[in-house]
Amino acid sequence: MNRKPQSGRNETVPAVQSSIPFPDEIAHLAMMNEKLDDAAQVANNNVKKIDKEYADAKRYMADYRGEIDPNEMFQNELALKQIDHIGAFSVGIWEKLAKLKESPYFARIDFQTNGDAEAIKHYIGRFAFTHENQLLILDWRAPIASMFYDYEIGSAGYDAPVGRIEGKLARKRQFKIKNGMLEYAIESSVNIQDDVLQRELSQTSDEKMKSIIATIQKEQNQIIRNDKAKTMIIQGVAGSGKTSIALHRIAFLLYRFKDRLSANNVTILSPNKVFGDYIANVLPELGEEPICERSFWDIADEQLSGIIRFEPEKDPLETEDIKWAERVRFKSTIDFVRKIDSYIEELPTLIFESTDYTFGQFSVTADWIQRRFFAYRSYPIKKRLELIANDIHEHFESVNFMVDEIPRAKIILKSLTAMLKTKNTLALYKDFYRWLGHPQLLVLPKKQTLDWCDVFPFLYLHGAFQGLNESNLIKHLVIDEMQDYTPIQYAVLNRIYYCQKTILGDFGQSINPNHLHTMAQLQELYSDASYLELNKSYRSTYEIITFAKGIGQVEKLEPMVRHGDMPMVISCADKQAELNTIRAKLNDFLQSDYVSLGIILKTNSAAKDMFDILKKDYDIQHISTDSTHFANGISVTSIQMSKGLEFDEVIVPDVSQNDYYSKYDRGLLYIACTRAMHKLTLFYSGKPTHFLSRHTQKNL
Repeated sequence: MNRKPQSGRNETVPAVQSSIPFPDEIAHLAMMNEKLDDAAQVANNNVKKIDKEYADAKRYMADYRGEIDPNEMFQNELALKQIDHIGAFSVGIWEKLAKLKESPYFARIDFQTNGDAEAIKHYIGRFAFTHENQLLILDWRAPIASMFYDYEIGSAGYDAPVGRIEGKLARKRQFKIKNGMLEYAIESSVNIQDDVLQRELSQTSDEKMKSIIATIQKEQNQIIRNDKAKTMIIQGVAGSGKTSIALHRIAFLLYRFKDRLSANNVTILSPNKVFGDYIANVLPELGEEPICERSFWDIADEQLSGIIRFEPEKDPLETEDIKWAERVRFKSTIDFVRKIDSYIEELPTLIFESTDYTFGQFSVTADWIQRRFFAYRSYPIKKRLELIANDIHEHFESVNFMVDEIPRAKIILKSLTAMLKTKNTLALYKDFYRWLGHPQLLVLPKKQTLDWCDVFPFLYLHGAFQGLNESNLIKHLVIDEMQDYTPIQYAVLNRIYYCQKTILGDFGQSINPNHLHTMAQLQELYSDASYLELNKSYRSTYEIITFAKGIGQVEKLEPMVRHGDMPMVISCADKQAELNTIRAKLNDFLQSDYVSLGIILKTNSAAKDMFDILKKDYDIQHISTDSTHFANGISVTSIQMSKGLEFDEVIVPDVSQNDYYSKYDRGLLYIACTRAMHKLTLFYSGKPTHFLSRHTQKNL
């Protein structure tokens, strides 16, 4: 959040004291700034010293390279690596101190444990700060800091490594410090975070998602600090902060398990590169290394390299192939996974017919091979054959009393592979549909090329036949926009990543009408998962969320009470009049204090057409499926590409009955409207969509 203050807008924001009635806090901040300056100077001196040591060592090695014996050169290279490592660590300390100087802390709690004579002050910030062996600032992830989020004044407690600590919260203050200066301070016996939250939400958008440590709500804190769940599923309405919560949970887990979990062990699956860029700053802002961001395309490309080609996913809104849509729908349910599982269960008897194996005087019977084949049932088919080949080789070695030649395991494997009736996964995948009695459900767009809807079913079968490249490095997987992925995709993920998972999204924001799976089916795949719902929306004003709730019919959606302008629905005489009015809105935006405006159209092609028209007159960016970066200013994009993003102002053109008429279209319009933080305008010519029948319209 941490957004730029706005002026001249019709939003009701809590009045925060303009003068600071806390002289003790002003004095404390001055003291803290001095200590931070001292620590930063020490850190800076250390960096300079190490830089000099590194340069001297490099110069010595260069000057005497011909005279130094190999052993000394090796020792010097090791020393150089050690200096480099220490230097990187010192730079990291200096960078954290620089960030702390900008805003050292955001909260203070005074906690008195049961049995103690008085309460102890604790200041909470992004990072811990220790000076002269005294802990001056707590990391927001520290156990004791959890009380700031979970309790009001009165009885309180927290779970420490030594056990539960109970006591009393005597004081709770919150601060906004910028450039080392105290902008405001609040103290109250009620939830002071509400005031600060509304103040932060009233700011304009940022080019990158920001940390929310100063405004984490109690229910969000419970999710972030849950370190027990093997798998966590978060169903959150639009604007509930679910992605930010997931990233803060990663930051917490990296802190909590720093001895066995690093950023290299975490991956997030995000819907597109633009969204990946938008969220890239959250973890670095919290002092952690950025984590790897991947897509399902990346996974498929890695797993199928050299095996088979595949085509990208078609836009379902711009594809009129009914047969193709039927195939996609068939492969999008959990029943489809069950069908493949049934086929895989029968696979050993369908494709493997053992025969006697003989090499000279050595032999094993077909029955022996068959028994070994089924004994290795937990392995892929081809892996079983490798294991049997090794068993046969070892058996021949054990009975080779005459020291005769015996076949190598690779030679034996070649004979065992010949016993397979099917030689590769594609032939097997084709056979699966014949086994189903529906061979028409598999259509290859080109030779040796899969349609996107067949990529993960193919991979699932490939895993059973030959095996997948499993990831031992990744220990935590974050899956965002969970509603847009099919059960078979999750089934493949579970074969590749045997690790803790945080799965999040909103089944009210599905973008593919051919995906028929439900939350209940996802929960069936993760029967042991912790399931949580987030129903409060923080992104948009009360008026925008109430408007969107009426469109989307999302009964559980709870708006944050932050008032602003009513959304406008504008009727235009024709398409040209609509374009002229949009241009007028863009001109108004350029004169306003807002920093981002999104023009959101239904399809990718419609977004491209609008961009081509407007780019002649405006400095504007087109967020397409090929884009990799999000920036402030005016953006034109599709509903698909706007997922997860937010804009100060949103314009939704062409909301006519011709464009938005089905139940699925209702969901798309809901997504578009909920991208707006402060201002929302919808345009149409002709007959408006019936989803807007309850809303006041203005004619132009």
